Amino acid sequence: MTLTSLPSPPRGAPGRLEHPRQPERPRRVALYSHDTQGLGHIRRNIALAAALVAAEPDTDVLLLTGAPEATALPLPPRTDVVTLPTLHKDHAGGYAARTLGVTLPEVLALRSAILTATLLAFGPDLLVVDKVARGLGGELDPALEALRSTPTVVVLGLREVLDDPAVARRQWDDARTTEAVRDLYDAVWVYGDPAVHDLVTECGLPAAVAGKVSYTGYLAHGRGAGAVVRTRPTPRVAPPATPYVLCLVGGGQDGVELAEAFLRAPLPAGHTGVVLTGPYMRRDAREALRSTAADRPGHVLLEFVPDADRFIAGAAAVVSMAGYNSVCELLAAGAPTLLAPRTTPRAEQLVRARSLERVGLASVLEPGDVEPAALGRWLDAAVGPRPAAPAGPIDLDGLARVPRLAAALLDRAELLDRAARRAHARPPTAPTVRTAPTVRATTVPTTQPTATSLTRPQEPARVPV
Repeated sequence: MTLTSLPSPPRGAPGRLEHPRQPERPRRVALYSHDTQGLGHIRRNIALAAALVAAEPDTDVLLLTGAPEATALPLPPRTDVVTLPTLHKDHAGGYAARTLGVTLPEVLALRSAILTATLLAFGPDLLVVDKVARGLGGELDPALEALRSTPTVVVLGLREVLDDPAVARRQWDDARTTEAVRDLYDAVWVYGDPAVHDLVTECGLPAAVAGKVSYTGYLAHGRGAGAVVRTRPTPRVAPPATPYVLCLVGGGQDGVELAEAFLRAPLPAGHTGVVLTGPYMRRDAREALRSTAADRPGHVLLEFVPDADRFIAGAAAVVSMAGYNSVCELLAAGAPTLLAPRTTPRAEQLVRARSLERVGLASVLEPGDVEPAALGRWLDAAVGPRPAAPAGPIDLDGLARVPRLAAALLDRAELLDRAARRAHARPPTAPTVRTAPTVRATTVPTTQPTATSLTRPQEPARVPV
């Protein structure tokens, strides 16, 4: 796809593009995720894209992502990917350009320019922003302000757990997210079930936000449907044909300890042990795990696989970190699950794991207890006969509900009337949201080259987003 083939903003109105949906024009949906660590955000948006296309096949989708690895994931039909200059997030929560030799403000300015130009040219009927309402460091602010004068419906999508509630609320306030949601968003979708974790109540979100919230249910049932792998850089690996237990470590950045303990754990009789390392595990760590696996008969170590859900579906039991997407796939599969959550740089996984344990949907291995003997005992019990656990009902049908929510937003009012209401809601020359939320920068060596042609905003304060 080339941007030159799409409509351009009219002359004399920079940054503004009227794009009333024509009857003959396919519906257009854009989904943004900042993606600085792992594939969680973009995988969630891909699942949403697949559900929206399945519900209305005459839909074009544009995924805006900071993860170029997204192009190797299964994608739904009529879905294209725009990758932004990449960022790296360190273990302390600091950010830096992953590839380019530029400062953090410079790479954010470049990403912001790409986002604004792309969204104005594409003219989506619906824009779904994942988690960060103003984009990382405010990179979405110019695009969101420009879209106020268009009929684009803008939705903030939030996973059901952001962090420890007190930390989440502080970061929410620091980023002035309430103001952004109040002035720039039509709705907020929370991808969870309040019976498990009630984000609005736990984080004390204000009425201006709570009034726009709809709980979708977990994006679990139907995951992977309608998406196909378009590129195959390596031969596709199939799950074992014989019984196996599985270990998942998300993207792999911080899952080495769990993978090592799993490889050294005694396996249930008659079962193979499979470890998926994820695409972001350090090469030296992966090689060390490969050496361990070679000394442990019955264990298989695999790197990145684009269809981890197939491995989950066939596993007799699963040991996993507690990222949102992994948990959704595990809940949909219904396999016995032991969650070993990470606790840094945020407590999101720990809060989620304990919430699921409370309603009887998973067991939890607390931080500090990850060791081979404990894993071996749990695996042996998990694959053996056991009474059915009385788990409470949980809503796993978010992927069926989101298309209905989207249709209601798109159909509830004449789109051009919405654009007119927005244009007069407040003076465009004095936006409420102006100061960019700051992000903590990882120090860049002074020997790196800089891109003098890029805008250089003032270096932000060291406040994490």
